[in-house]
Amino acid sequence: MTRLHDTELRGFASDNYSGVHPEVLDALAEANGGHQVAYGEDVYTAKLQEVIVRHFGEGASVWPVFNGTGANVVGLQSMLPRWGAVICADTAHIHVDEGGAPEKSAGLKLLPVPTADGKLTPEGIAAEAWGWGDEHRAQPLVVHLTQSTELGTLYTPDEIRAVADHAHAQGMSVHLDGARLSNAAAALGLPLRAFTTDVGVDVLSLGGTKNGALGAEAVVVLNRAASQGLVYLRKHQMQLASKMRFVSAQLLALLDGDLYLRTAGHANAMARRLRDGIEAGIADGSMPGVAFTQQTQVNAVFAVLPDGVADRLRRRFRFYDWDAATGEVRWVCSFDTTAEDVDAFVAALRSELAAEPQVVA
Repeated sequence: MTRLHDTELRGFASDNYSGVHPEVLDALAEANGGHQVAYGEDVYTAKLQEVIVRHFGEGASVWPVFNGTGANVVGLQSMLPRWGAVICADTAHIHVDEGGAPEKSAGLKLLPVPTADGKLTPEGIAAEAWGWGDEHRAQPLVVHLTQSTELGTLYTPDEIRAVADHAHAQGMSVHLDGARLSNAAAALGLPLRAFTTDVGVDVLSLGGTKNGALGAEAVVVLNRAASQGLVYLRKHQMQLASKMRFVSAQLLALLDGDLYLRTAGHANAMARRLRDGIEAGIADGSMPGVAFTQQTQVNAVFAVLPDGVADRLRRRFRFYDWDAATGEVRWVCSFDTTAEDVDAFVAALRSELAAEPQVVA
């Protein structure tokens, strides 16, 4: 096949835009050839189970799936009866970006809570944690967190523990969307279990795709009492891979060594470089009208730009509006973002801010 794209072209729209990490491609090649038992009875999936126990502790079990929405839907569905509801932040991926799949496909009810930084607190959860025993209300039985959040912010282990203790005291379980769990681990400088298993998370979605995999995610059960029927639900939700060894091999490539930390740590560092470059421009007056809207704790930067600047800048670098009404944008760095990419973007932003707006006749 002839290559159809420019391999030097990079943007700041999403870490999903990046390619596959070379070490993951190597792992796929190593897993190829010969026959292995289908549907997860292969040696790579067995090895992945060992690695997951090493990261998350005895009793943890892993269920590889194809994508993040599938992981969230299958994981949450395994935690809830048909009348169950999930309390989540109003910015949560399951509420905003999954096309209604958790509610339509899993048959559950979402109860979103407004937050300023994408993080739930016990006080925020209390706004929707009520009505148990009321036949007219979907029953709040799961609290859903995202680490790192959709706004690029981080929960500390103590913050997750506070939420989990509050939820468990009221008979609720805790689910965590870890699409960028590796970025959180790299930023916190902590092992994965320190802000999951050890602080009361019951079930999580483990991301790989945003961190260099081709299409590999997983449901990880940390508390078996909180999840039932995954062996059936994964198939029911069309997330059971026949050639599962190739999904598992990718997660092994990331997690069996330190690749997950190296890739995520690099993406985080590039976001920090991006923010530092813009902060310098704000300080020296070359970037008037630019302001940050969230902390930059992982690989995403949120900012407000003057009218028209984002559209002009997008002619050179792809990225998304976060809130077009306020001029807020999101820039995301990936495992393959380079310092040169970041510096070129900062220079382009400075240039566009200095340019006279074009008047359309």
